[in-house]
Amino acid sequence: MNTAIVVAAGSGKRFNSTIPKQFLEILGKPLLIYTLERFERCDSVSEVILVLSSAEIANFTNIAGKFDIRKITKIVSGGMTRAESVFNGFRAVNPGVEIIAVHDGARPLVSVDEISRTMEKARETGAACLVADVTDTIKTIDGDRFAGTLDRRKLKRALTPQAFRYEILQKAFALGYLGDDVTDECFLVEKLGYKIAFVEGNPKNIKITRPEDLVFAEAVLKDELYVSKK
Repeated sequence: MNTAIVVAAGSGKRFNSTIPKQFLEILGKPLLIYTLERFERCDSVSEVILVLSSAEIANFTNIAGKFDIRKITKIVSGGMTRAESVFNGFRAVNPGVEIIAVHDGARPLVSVDEISRTMEKARETGAACLVADVTDTIKTIDGDRFAGTLDRRKLKRALTPQAFRYEILQKAFALGYLGDDVTDECFLVEKLGYKIAFVEGNPKNIKITRPEDLVFAEAVLKDELYVSKK
């Protein structure tokens, strides 16, 4: 049995909206529903544990009834940080689970294939992260000046899902790092000294962070809908 923890407890302040970004609509459907539908269609995922802010749980329950979302077995409240929210989701996981995938609820463009390949790599190696190439030139800084240029051939952008064997993620959370500096679960697993495999993903799998990201996501989803109807 494999579990996906979908984290959607953020407030999305950068949208300057009274509606949390995961509930903003794209083509008449909440962003979060698109994300959950990808996991619904993935045979590698047995169940989904959804992490929401406590204020939005009732709202989601009302919305979810309009869509065919069946794999959610538990909805838990998020924490003060992303790491706390994921940890709350992890505590709801059955210890008998083999692989846990953690995914940002605000990444609706992930593909079913990407989810499957990442979870399979974690099954083989213990820990795996979906990644994309870095295409920009990356500079280090010192005060208000450049200090150097990084070799982007040795860099990857960490995406989600990130997947782990249950016992590895359990040990990572036991370290007790749950602050704002923990931006993903690979950070915690790296602290264990564990080598994490990576899986090449699609750069379209962006995290919706700003209003312009929503415009991009709408264009991609509209194109997917067109292709599916051909």
